[in-house]
Amino acid sequence: MEPEMEDKTLELMNTSGMESQNLVDDLSPKKNTVLKLSNGPVVGSRKRPSEGNYEKEKEHCIVLFDQWSEADQVEFVERLISRMCHYQHGHINSYLKPMLQRDFITALPAQGLDHIAENILSFLDARSLCSAELVCKEWQRVISEGMLWKKLIERMVRTDPLWKGLSERHQWEKYLFKNRTAEVPPNSYYHSLYPKIIQDIETIEANWRCGRHNLQRIQCRSENSKGVYCLQYDDDKIISGLRDNSIKIWDKQSLECLKILTGHTGSVLCLQYDERVIVTGSSDSTVRVWEVTTGEVLNTLIHHNEAVLHLRFANGLMVTCSKDRSIAVWDMASPTDISLRRVLVGHRAAVNVVDFDDKYIVSASGDRTIKVWSTSTCEFVRTLNGHKRGIACLQYRDRLVVSGSSDNTIRLWDIECGACLRVLEGHEELVRCIRFDNKRIVSGAYDGKIKVWDLQAALDPRAPASTLCLRTLVEHSGRVFRLQFDEFQIISSSHDDTILIWDFLNVSTNGQSEGRSPSRTYTYISR
Repeated sequence: MEPEMEDKTLELMNTSGMESQNLVDDLSPKKNTVLKLSNGPVVGSRKRPSEGNYEKEKEHCIVLFDQWSEADQVEFVERLISRMCHYQHGHINSYLKPMLQRDFITALPAQGLDHIAENILSFLDARSLCSAELVCKEWQRVISEGMLWKKLIERMVRTDPLWKGLSERHQWEKYLFKNRTAEVPPNSYYHSLYPKIIQDIETIEANWRCGRHNLQRIQCRSENSKGVYCLQYDDDKIISGLRDNSIKIWDKQSLECLKILTGHTGSVLCLQYDERVIVTGSSDSTVRVWEVTTGEVLNTLIHHNEAVLHLRFANGLMVTCSKDRSIAVWDMASPTDISLRRVLVGHRAAVNVVDFDDKYIVSASGDRTIKVWSTSTCEFVRTLNGHKRGIACLQYRDRLVVSGSSDNTIRLWDIECGACLRVLEGHEELVRCIRFDNKRIVSGAYDGKIKVWDLQAALDPRAPASTLCLRTLVEHSGRVFRLQFDEFQIISSSHDDTILIWDFLNVSTNGQSEGRSPSRTYTYISR
């Protein structure tokens, strides 16, 4: 620094009684001088001469600072900070950071606001909740008294069908969704339950990947029966449609035949039921509506000219399709009040399958095409082309259509743009039935095999084709006609007159070979 500039700096530093505004205007980083308003080491690019006037100047500024309003104080500090250099800003930031931190989880209960602290921590996932318990005793107390592990498990049960199914099957659902009573275990119970649930889930997923299962078999052959064409199940029963014109209802636990419904004069090719009715379609060209509990016939719909090959109903709407190449859309006001709304035509061969939601009706035919119609107006929307032979099955959900064909392939489609997203190859004969959820696709074919596919990998164009089929299940000795599955099991029916239950939850660990386990067989003989 030149002598003349140094003299001016020293003169400024030795000036006493200066007003604060003049201090702010005259001090700048260029002069390498820093005004310090707190105890501690002076920061700056050069050492300040050790003179007594600095302390007097500092105290005088503090006195003035204390006299100002809060707004003026903030404005002054902002102006002061704006004159500092970058590393000085960093020093101030380090000084302020601990002052700005607050342990609000500890502070809120002290103000009688425990419920707010609990609500904040209730949004944590399991790993974060474990970490939060280790912060301090107060955090651990809030988590324990707030029963946050219980709330985490309840949130998973509400949103994940696998968790819900486990809660029902392992019977810990009785400890959920209850207020604090003597029947509710302490938070520690739910803390220890959570890792056990995770272990169960990992075991189930591994069983699916490796094909480990417990097999149960229902033999439903009678003198005239040649196959089980369709089925649906819930936790209590399995309802099946047979080639011998009957509908048989089975107890899902004992596997005994509870009831036989008769009335069709042809094979029962398709069915669906809810808590009130069973609706069936037959090769006799009729659709019948049955009361679930009594088995009484409530309604018979005569419209199609040939076999009714498939049907779906939901929310007051039913769609049926037929070998006569048509699709019928019905309004279901009640089981006894069903009226025809519209007939959809356009396919050039038998319409083998239909599905629908609030937006689209989707149909597939032996003419190798999938057609899309508007659910509300029944107007034609588009055609999906790609299969080389007739299409035997499909499922539609959330924009995704998965179809199976007699060209032995499975195709995944985007219904909005009509693009084929993936072709799955592996079956050796016609793919007769197909279902999917958000994890996997399960298909059954005339080669007698059931294949489990990774849906998420199939939707990834980078995934190699060799990684898509997770497992092939071989137990049926005839064509696989129909299947349904959930997180824990597959239930399938076949031309071999059997219904098989593939249980991936209750798997024996007594050294059975992978992919196969001893079966429990029940035979029903008609009288």
